Amino acid sequence: MREKLIYGLGVIAAVLLARDLYSIFMQLPDEASQGMIYRIIFFHVPAAITAMLCACVTCITSIVYLLTKNLKYDAISVAVTEVGLAFLAANLVTGSIWGRIIWGIWWTWDARLTSALVCWLLYAGYLMLRRAIEEPTSRARISAVFNIFAFVDVPIVIFSIKWWRTQHPQPVFWGGGSIDPAMRLTAILNLIALILLAVVLSLIRLRQEEVQREIDSIRRYAHAV
Repeated sequence: MREKLIYGLGVIAAVLLARDLYSIFMQLPDEASQGMIYRIIFFHVPAAITAMLCACVTCITSIVYLLTKNLKYDAISVAVTEVGLAFLAANLVTGSIWGRIIWGIWWTWDARLTSALVCWLLYAGYLMLRRAIEEPTSRARISAVFNIFAFVDVPIVIFSIKWWRTQHPQPVFWGGGSIDPAMRLTAILNLIALILLAVVLSLIRLRQEEVQREIDSIRRYAHAV
């Protein structure tokens, strides 16, 4: 059942991405003030939203693990965190490329950029912490607590450009700006495609995590015998 779901969602994501890439590079015109570099927004913003959604999922599964002590939720947390971290890295990289063209610099210690970098470091620290603890139950408990702590930075990332007037542009979709309907449609479809891709990657990573846990369990049993 899971394999069918992975293949089904993967096909839908691939079709949407193909459609969006054609629209972005072949149909949509250059933006008046930014030129062709504005096209990066169709990946930069959806990647950020996808990463934040992954963080919300892992926060919930971490809380559920602490309540139930079911290691299944710990496995979901680590799988989704890894995927979310990759999307957040894509967001930071694409943002730096856009900044180099528009601002003339790769990086600035802007509130949005800094909080996003801190968020990436926190979740990277979560993965490093897991590798430092071998006992499964202790690892799951400590990791869940750290994951909930790391989530505190997520609202700061989301609302930073609302709370502080910074160099980062105000959000188009909920900042009072306007966007061409064709561009809006493509952005929404690409967001859906990236979310589906994140789900597919999370399911694949979850299966890998489950297999690894089975191997570790067999290894521990063999050592005990």
